Amino acid sequence: MKSPKTVAEAEPIKPGQAAEPIQLDEAEPLTQDEATALLAPLRGKPVLLAVSGGADSMALLGLAAQVLSGPLWVASVDHGLRTGARAEAELVADFAARLGLPHKILDWYGDKPDSRIQEAARNARYELLLVHARQLGATHLVTAHHGDDQAETVLFRLLRGSGPGGLAGMRGERLRGGLVHARPLLAVPKARLLATCRAHGWPFAEDPSNRAEKFARVRIRRILAALEPEGLSREILAKLAQRSAKIEDALAAQTEVLWRAHLIEASSGARIFSADLLSESPALIERVVQRVLGELHETGWPRLERIESAVAKLCEAHRAPAPCRRSLGACLLIFDGKAQLELRLAPLRQRGKAPSGTSL
Repeated sequence: MKSPKTVAEAEPIKPGQAAEPIQLDEAEPLTQDEATALLAPLRGKPVLLAVSGGADSMALLGLAAQVLSGPLWVASVDHGLRTGARAEAELVADFAARLGLPHKILDWYGDKPDSRIQEAARNARYELLLVHARQLGATHLVTAHHGDDQAETVLFRLLRGSGPGGLAGMRGERLRGGLVHARPLLAVPKARLLATCRAHGWPFAEDPSNRAEKFARVRIRRILAALEPEGLSREILAKLAQRSAKIEDALAAQTEVLWRAHLIEASSGARIFSADLLSESPALIERVVQRVLGELHETGWPRLERIESAVAKLCEAHRAPAPCRRSLGACLLIFDGKAQLELRLAPLRQRGKAPSGTSL
């Protein structure tokens, strides 16, 4: 098996190949002060680092070993999809051992799907990491998502018509499976993480799937590289994410107010609201509906267009007034034409798969 390249052996990055915001030789490595500031919220916390072996995650591992003071563990996931994946995980294990940190390789066993393999692999990866983190007693799962990832995420969602929630991109912290999923490097360009590895002599591997055009993220990277000369830079997309996040936070706060004001009853399979909820802004009603769908059926929710259409029909029925019944994925939305709006799980025979949809 061919060993993954170290930083000294890595092939140079060619224009248009990795779509870096700046060339590697122009990027400055992160300083100790910068690393300390970025990782400060994690100090003293029991942390599991998810490290794949790429330059971004190896930079995270090296910096965390220098900065963090709490219990610190490292894990890598081998999905069993590429012959080189095991060698990359073992590269991480060797580096962690050099730093004096415990490391474990987590294997994804079982049959692999024929379609949407990256989505399935991502879901499996988080499930494996969360189970391992809970076994260790970690409270935080930390990944190395960086500024380039954020820009690509925002552009991907923009092309699919997302609202403020989707355009807010990834958040620095979010709850995932009862743990805090932290992304401390979201403001850092990948080029600086590559430069950090090079400056310290830290090894890293390159995942060949990062250049495979069959994956949407690789195609998005190409589009972004083409649009940057026209002014749609990673910095602009990052600013869009920040502004959208502020809008989304304000809407989320108002949604919570409506939730508390109109919720009548909550059970394991249903939420019942007063019909007055349908007098509120459709944008807020859509968020209430999306929240209910997420609570009742965690596999996802229908596309934003379907949620918007269902809410419009319910509001129209409320103005009439007239009873109205709509189906959304695994859930039913039922307005009785008088006083109540019920959102509940549909009978099993009526449920379709609830695909992940465009974020609000």
